[in-house]
Amino acid sequence: MREEFRYIAPAPPRDTQAARTIAQAELQQLAAGIRTSATAAANALLKIQDPQGYWCGDLTADSTLESDYILLQLWLYPPEPDQPWHPPTWNRIRKAVRFILERQLSDGGWSIYEGGPSEINATARAYTAMKIAGEDSESPVMVRARSRVLSLGGLQASNSYTKMNFSLFGLYPRRYVPSVPPEILLVPGNLLYEMSSWTRTILVPLSIVQSIGSQHPVPQGLTVEELFVPGKRLTLPRRDRTSTIFNHADRLVKMWERRGIKDVRKTAVREAERWVLERLHYTDGLGAIYPAMMYTIMAMDALGYERDHPDLLDAIAQFDRLLLETEDRLQFQPCFSPVWDTAIAAFAMGEMPGGPVDAAAMTRAADWLLDREVRRKGDWSIKRPGLRPSGWAFEFANEYYPDIDDTAMVLLALQHAHASDPERQERVERRAIEWLLGMQSSDGGWAAFDVDNNWEFLNKVPFADHNAMLDPTCPDITGRVLEALCRRGFKTGDPPVQNAVRYLIANQKQDGSWYGRWGVNYIYGTFLAVRGLRASGDVSACPSIQRAAAWLQSIQNEDGGWGESCASYARHCYVPASSTPSQTAWALLGLSAANAGQSSAVYRGLRYLIGTQRPDGTWDEKLTTGTGFPNVFYLTYHLYRQYFPLLALATCNIGDN
Repeated sequence: MREEFRYIAPAPPRDTQAARTIAQAELQQLAAGIRTSATAAANALLKIQDPQGYWCGDLTADSTLESDYILLQLWLYPPEPDQPWHPPTWNRIRKAVRFILERQLSDGGWSIYEGGPSEINATARAYTAMKIAGEDSESPVMVRARSRVLSLGGLQASNSYTKMNFSLFGLYPRRYVPSVPPEILLVPGNLLYEMSSWTRTILVPLSIVQSIGSQHPVPQGLTVEELFVPGKRLTLPRRDRTSTIFNHADRLVKMWERRGIKDVRKTAVREAERWVLERLHYTDGLGAIYPAMMYTIMAMDALGYERDHPDLLDAIAQFDRLLLETEDRLQFQPCFSPVWDTAIAAFAMGEMPGGPVDAAAMTRAADWLLDREVRRKGDWSIKRPGLRPSGWAFEFANEYYPDIDDTAMVLLALQHAHASDPERQERVERRAIEWLLGMQSSDGGWAAFDVDNNWEFLNKVPFADHNAMLDPTCPDITGRVLEALCRRGFKTGDPPVQNAVRYLIANQKQDGSWYGRWGVNYIYGTFLAVRGLRASGDVSACPSIQRAAAWLQSIQNEDGGWGESCASYARHCYVPASSTPSQTAWALLGLSAANAGQSSAVYRGLRYLIGTQRPDGTWDEKLTTGTGFPNVFYLTYHLYRQYFPLLALATCNIGDN
């Protein structure tokens, strides 16, 4: 049955025996190069493994994190009347400003991904943060930034989160900012849990801040009125008839805030506080992500927590851990990625022909991963109350939010990484598989954190323009889960496999690609969908796999690599970019899974990886290839450029390799 997946490459032209001999020699040379390159890559990864057994590369994003950090400091340390603002974190603030300035583009703006154009929110927030920190508004840097904000539509064109943050300091009119009422926790039917997990962790503490946090002062005389386009109306987001209805509802909420029953609001705020505090147990901050952690600090301050309160101290300490700081610069990470990095690194080394180069390192990784299995029920259990908890989170500790994608990746890694206690490993794996099966959505796919999180109308609420209100199923996660299950013995006829295969076939794009929600973009989605379909052994998927292989070959760059821009999310189609090691590896993994491993496209791609590898076994990658919220927030995983090329080199079978 699996032989029907054989990729049908174009027939090569007839050649002479001499030509065939030369081709065979070149193939042997390439195979030797692959082995050498893969070994060097594996050794480079081993050098940076933590003694505890995990890998955790830097995870960085755009300048909005540093800009928001300055706003947070202004919240925590308001200026004294008639005094220059000089908080105790002033040295860090100046470092943040230097880093923001380093990211300014030639047109005066700031982008949200490497190589991208100026973006209104990043630019407005950078300008405002620098002005708060004392930058001269008439300096060339600030003049160019201000001009770029206005050319992008002014503050009126920014998204709800920019406006909400500014409104907390009177820099944007509150009446034109969406309200986030804490009463949402009191609505029957678990409405809150129909929103994505990350939206929940952001909105609940933000609702406290909006409800009881008084408008905080800014340095004397500071405004950003110059960022408003004159004559352009200030309105709530208005996209269609449904969003207009929600805007009317927002006006009612604001009326309720002024005239409603105060005891109800107090009850809602107490429930929001309880919700937040409960989710700070067994975790590295609320949701273990930057924005939720920032709003938690602000909420605790608004609630009157004294500065030496242990919960507030812990929240600030967890937030500060995200810092990447040197003597002269400061950069924030949106979160940590140790489980993700460890699982992919271990899987890549385990896939090497002959096995990993260091079995002891793999055992340390396995032991570390087993220790981080989730054993308590989290938000996901609202819809799956009878499901036994298991799985893995993305971060060091985030017990309420195990990640389906991470869980599948860990299961793949544990096929090769053998823990020091085999019986324990077997129990953990059995629980994780059971949890994955229980988290399959009704359409046959898998999402990141939840089941059937797809109420489309919620995308119309006024504060939904961060493009992440929901957590719907996606081909990339579904493909990875399908591969993980099938490698664990699930067969074509098993209902979870059948449903997942149907989902992937139904969601393939006309050109043969698949959308990638969590990596940029169609190359990422395609390689994972193909690997999942290939692992399933379902012959009905053969045409889809063939079309995907043809598409991957059609977009190969002249240098033999592959690259894709984050702009593909905005244009809803593949947008080419210069080749990157990670995206080249993804394309090669997709072609290899399609049994196109001995095609000229694969040979050229492998030569690209070998040729761009540095002497220390690593690769360089400048473009952004990770996705947070499409069109809003992108990620740079600094280890993607290391372990994905290793996985491709270890996986692609060119005959002699």
